[in-house]
This record gives sequence, structure tokens and C-alpha cells, in this order.
Amino acid sequence: MGYNLVITLGVEMIKQLRKVGNSNALILDKPILELLGLEEDGQVQLTIQDGNLIVSPTRPRPVSEAEMRDQVAYVMKKRQEVLKRLAQ
Repeated sequence: MGYNLVITLGVEMIKQLRKVGNSNALILDKPILELLGLEEDGQVQLTIQDGNLIVSPTRPRPVSEAEMRDQVAYVMKKRQEVLKRLAQ
């Protein structure tokens, strides 16, 4: 029997739109670009769903099985108490 594990690590912040010519721009700071695996001049896909704007990389950074294991272990250790409460 196989299992799929989906882990979403939420990062929320408020950003100010900036006027650029006749348009508005959403400036993404370097740490956000790194989280998305994007580089300067990278492409993103914009999706509007249920009134929300979703920004996704068009070419997500591949993650190795070992890196995923390490990240899951890190989150489980760091958030152990919260995970215990959620499991109750």
C-alpha cells in the first residue's frame, strides 16, 4: 500500500504593490525567490482561485528524496508539540 505525504509550510506576509509605468508590481524579496526556487527574471504562473492570487514557479526546483526526508525530520522536531496537539 502506498502513501502520499503532502506537507505545506505556510509563509504569510503583506506586500505593498508598487507603481511601475501604467501597471502595479509585486516585489518579491530574495528569501521569497529562494523559497520558490526562482532566480531574477524567472517566470511564474499566476492563478486566481476563490478570490486568491496564487503565484507558482513555472519550473519548480526539484527536491531529492534525501532532502525531503531531512526537511520533514526538521519540521517534525521543531514543531513536535504543535503536531502532538493536532494529532489529539
